[in-house]
Parts: sequence; C-alpha cells; structure tokens
Amino acid sequence: MAANGGTKAIVAALTANLTIAVLKFVAYALTLSSSMLAEAIHSVADSSNQILLLVGGKRAKKAASPEHPFGYGRERYIYAFIVSIVLFSVGGLFALYEAWGKLQDPHPIEGGFWWVPIAVLVGAIIAEGFSLRTAIIESNHVRGKQGWVKFIRTAKQPELPVILLEDFGALVGLVFALFGVSLTLITGDGIWDALGTAMIGLLLVAIAAVLAVETKSLLLGESANKDDVAKIRAALEDGGCSIIHLKTLHLGPEELLVAAKISIDKSDSGQDIARGIDDAEKRIRDAVPIARVIYLEPDVQRVNNTSTP
Repeated sequence: MAANGGTKAIVAALTANLTIAVLKFVAYALTLSSSMLAEAIHSVADSSNQILLLVGGKRAKKAASPEHPFGYGRERYIYAFIVSIVLFSVGGLFALYEAWGKLQDPHPIEGGFWWVPIAVLVGAIIAEGFSLRTAIIESNHVRGKQGWVKFIRTAKQPELPVILLEDFGALVGLVFALFGVSLTLITGDGIWDALGTAMIGLLLVAIAAVLAVETKSLLLGESANKDDVAKIRAALEDGGCSIIHLKTLHLGPEELLVAAKISIDKSDSGQDIARGIDDAEKRIRDAVPIARVIYLEPDVQRVNNTSTP
C-alpha cells in the first residue's frame, strides 16, 4: 500500500510539474520576470526529484546479492537524500542568486504579455493543489492518527513525506511569486519581483534542510516504531520467551531486521531450543509482516545478565 501510494503521488506530482515548468518558462520568456524564472527552475528541480524517487524505488527492488546480503531497500533513502541536495542547490540557491541579480538591477514587467504570469501562476496553483491532494490522500492510508509533523518526522517510507513537502513548498512558492509579480505590475517597481524570488529561495532552502535531516536519520538506520516493537515483544512473550534484550533496524521502508537474545531453561534440549526459536520467528512475522530478517540467540537467564548484545 505504502509503496504503491508513494508511486501514485510521485507520478501525479511529476505530471503536474513538467507541465507547469513549460508554462513558467514561456511566461519568463515573454516578461523576463525573475519570480517566473525562479518558479520555472523550481518546477524543473521538483520534476528531477520525482524522477530520482522513481529510480530509487525501482533500484530498491533488486534481489539481495552476496555483496549486499540484506538487499537494496535503502536505495530509497539514498535517493531521497539526493532529492534534498537537488532542491537546495538547483532550486533554493538558484532562486537566491536570481533575486540578488534582480535587486541590483530591478526592472518592471512591460509589454502586452503582462497578464501571462498571472494566468500561469493561477493555473499552476490549481494544478499543484490537485497534486498535493493526491499526496494527502495516499499519506492518509499509512499515517493513521499521527499529526502531519509527526508523520513526516517518523515515516519510514521517504517518498510520501518528500512529495508532501515539495507540493506544499510549491504552493507557497507560487503564492510568493504571485505576490511579487502582482505588486510589480501594480507599482511598476521590479523590487517586488526580486523580493518574491528571494522568498521562494529561502522557502526551498528551508524545505531542503528539513528533508536532509529526516533522510539522514533513515540512512543512519532507524529502529521499528513503538507499535511494532511492542508487537514483537508480545509475540515473543506470548510463547513463554523471556527477552534479555531486543533490537530492530529498518533495512528498507518495508523490511525490518529483528535481533533478540532470549532466555532458555537449562534443561532444554537442542531440539527444544530449535523448535522454540522457529515458533518465535513465526509469531513475530505474523505480528509484524515486514520483519523479514530475524536472528534469535538463546541464552541462560542470569541475575544482572551482562552478556554483550
């Protein structure tokens, strides 16, 4: 569900951004508005990012190999991190550079095509609104009762938070561009166009920073969420296992590694231990289906057990 929903949201955003990018470039060519150029580059950056997310999703499906025995699930995290870099450099820094240039030499929007940027921006706001709506619908399938901020911070699937932030940033950026272009047309002072461009740049840099922090955490390796950890503990304890310690790690958005040391009775035979471990693994997978890799180590419970995890 999460992977398919993420792909659907990516495709919707990519379609919208490619169309909008062309229209913004046309508007810039006709009016030389720096806000329109910044927004056009923003759409190009977003389109590139969505292609990167699709590539990452495809590469993550590669089968495990001797060199990568745990598979390629983290490819999705790597490509999501690259997205933050592209958004920062291509989108944010370019917009700030363009704003600085316009501030040095502000000029009004002239000619008979003054209405084109307004029409393009209003149309883009409508298109981005539909794209954001798709991302929200798909995110609601997996976020449960979490608030939006918590969902973005804790989601293990990087695609939906990335698309949500990109689409939200695109909508706000379009409002900034509309602000700059409208005031430039009203006052005849190009300084407003430059300020709108600068606001777009600062917005994109801020969003890129948030994405970088969150995807960095996923790349370093995050444990399962609290609900899944509780289910794993319950699955082990329901079979009479006493947990000495338990650790989990996401190998990818839909693949979890579980490692636990469990206590056994001194009188248990090797056959009893093997059967108990097999049963425990089955209970864990039934409780948390994404627990694909499970390592259970039997040990004798001791007072103040200090065995190395």
